[in-house]
Amino acid sequence: MRGIFTRRFSALFIFTAVSLSAAGQDMGLATRMSLDEVIDSARMRSVSALSAKASFVSSYWAYRSYRASRLPSLNFYGTLASFDRSLRLLQNYETGEMVYTSNYNMQNKLGLSIKQNITFTGGTLSLYSDLSRIDQFGGNAGNTYYAQPVTLYYEQPLLAYNRFKWEKKISPKEYERAKRTYMESMESVTIRAVKYYFDLMKAKLNYETARSNYSNTKQMCSVAAERMTLGSVTRDEYLQLELRMLNDSISINETAIRVKEAQMTLNSLLGYGEEFEIEPEVTERLPDVWMDYDLVLSKAMDNSSFLLGNEIKMLNAESDIARAKANRGASVSLNARFGLSNSNEKFRETYKGLLDQEVVGITFSIPIFDWGLGKGRVKNAQAKAAVVKAEVAQAEQDYRRSIYTAVGQFNNQRQQCMVSERASRIARERYSLMMEKFRSGKASVTDLNTAQSENDSAVSRYVTDLSNFWNYYYTLRQLTLYDFIRNRNLDVDFLELIK
Repeated sequence: MRGIFTRRFSALFIFTAVSLSAAGQDMGLATRMSLDEVIDSARMRSVSALSAKASFVSSYWAYRSYRASRLPSLNFYGTLASFDRSLRLLQNYETGEMVYTSNYNMQNKLGLSIKQNITFTGGTLSLYSDLSRIDQFGGNAGNTYYAQPVTLYYEQPLLAYNRFKWEKKISPKEYERAKRTYMESMESVTIRAVKYYFDLMKAKLNYETARSNYSNTKQMCSVAAERMTLGSVTRDEYLQLELRMLNDSISINETAIRVKEAQMTLNSLLGYGEEFEIEPEVTERLPDVWMDYDLVLSKAMDNSSFLLGNEIKMLNAESDIARAKANRGASVSLNARFGLSNSNEKFRETYKGLLDQEVVGITFSIPIFDWGLGKGRVKNAQAKAAVVKAEVAQAEQDYRRSIYTAVGQFNNQRQQCMVSERASRIARERYSLMMEKFRSGKASVTDLNTAQSENDSAVSRYVTDLSNFWNYYYTLRQLTLYDFIRNRNLDVDFLELIK
């Protein structure tokens, strides 16, 4: 199959290439770009590509934040020069009398802490060490140190929603989905580039076809005028041909506008200025690829973001149910602190004769009657989960059907391209023969016009079929993230993206 489409279709563009070279002198020299070059440029320069990259980078740092939350965090904390000179209302513990007491001091505190979230239990473990100093002013001037060299603190919610456990299930899948979504977004950019590229090719072909038709019809008008004097062409037929020539001249202006519009659309996608002109190249060959539905479906299920998205939806629904159940019942929390501490007026003495400190306690809240509020929240979450499950099942069926349709369209389109390419050659040859017959008086004006219209339609249809072929191919690549030409999964250097 190599080269078959180039050899057959190049003849259709011989006149186009010559005309575009001449037209390029008016609008600037056109830059020849292949389909692959346009795709590469779109994936590098388009706003959509930059937006996809920014979205992935955002997801990457969200995942990095999740990973960081699973690691120990080291914090340096403190209070410096906290000066307080005020009156405070205090109660005398012996008499119960409420009196205002002068407060005149300054506090300083420095500490270092390590904190670790425990994913399995949902608790938080902290280890810290700090030193405080209070400077008292006024009549009882002096200073006091308070040291906690080592203190271990643990907080454990009981019968509560474990946020850490659900984040561990969901966050890695969300990051993996972000990577696949990025690749799918880039394939969307590719599909747009293919469409705009062939839109430009078709617009330029129609423009040059209009110019060629005008030139040919003008010549046929001259022939018809001579034959009309001989009586072999009627006045009505001559006027019909002259009208066709006028319509061809109008078509030149209309198609020229469409060329400019198509060029500006493609330039906008590629990030080029309006003055930049691209001359599309004829596709060298169509790849010898036949899509197998089972293979395409398998690659789509393994590589695309579709299944991951459904899994994340189900996990979020289950997480909501777990949260509703935890918030419905009793709230119980265990708090425990163990360590060493001491207080002294002298700094060195503060760290001698350290005293043990153990603080353990359980706090709880048990609803006696909540008018069914908690039960309602659970039922609501369960109902939403049931809807999500049904939507996921329906989406999977639709997804399989869309893949089946895409496979059928691609396989049929390859055959369609071969048929339309042959039809374009036949129509062009028939148009040439019909012009020769008209010159010799063996064809009517109606026959000539019909042959010209069929030729125009056949050539335009072939370019449309080529566009559809590549659109279907890259749509399948987007669905599967698989390169069927090179027989390998699509790959992206994600570390390079975040630099």
